[in-house]
Amino acid sequence: MAKLYFYYASMNAGKSTTLLQADFNYRERGMQTMLWTAALDDRGDEKAIESRIGLGADAHRFSPDTDLWGDVMASHKVEPLHCVLIDEAQFLTNEQVWQCARIADEGRIPVLCYGLRTDFQGELFPGSAALLGIADALVELKAICHCGSKSTMNLRVDASGAAVKQGAQTEIGGNDRYVALCRKHFSEALGG
Repeated sequence: MAKLYFYYASMNAGKSTTLLQADFNYRERGMQTMLWTAALDDRGDEKAIESRIGLGADAHRFSPDTDLWGDVMASHKVEPLHCVLIDEAQFLTNEQVWQCARIADEGRIPVLCYGLRTDFQGELFPGSAALLGIADALVELKAICHCGSKSTMNLRVDASGAAVKQGAQTEIGGNDRYVALCRKHFSEALGG
């Protein structure tokens, strides 16, 4: 039986790297995959999915109105798919998460989702909340805080490195805008 997986972590935990390794493993065995990432994350220069260690791959881009079920199953009819891999899964809508479950359940294609669990205020992203609720398997990837503890939080910082406490839930950025911290140091950075 195919499953819906959610690999989640803070920034800098290697989510994209792990996705690209899984994709490589399938392809090395002659199996077909389909990669997706959020259309709003346009930081990649040449590749749609890029890891901080320099790996990258082309991918389809989803927006809130993308019909993942329809697009995946249309491709599957042309050439059988063995796995669907989704980066930046926190940006999926609730409906799209249910489409991913349908791909696994009815389409019998494993769906591996990779994303952040929480935003810069410690709140769940809608896609992450839905995945935490219905995924068959939850896998936490680990990042390390500057103190050596496990990072679980994403601190948004301004150009001078000061903590940002308010703003839109989604603001695309990398190490220039976010720092992965343990909960203790995240709370301290926000002033309590």
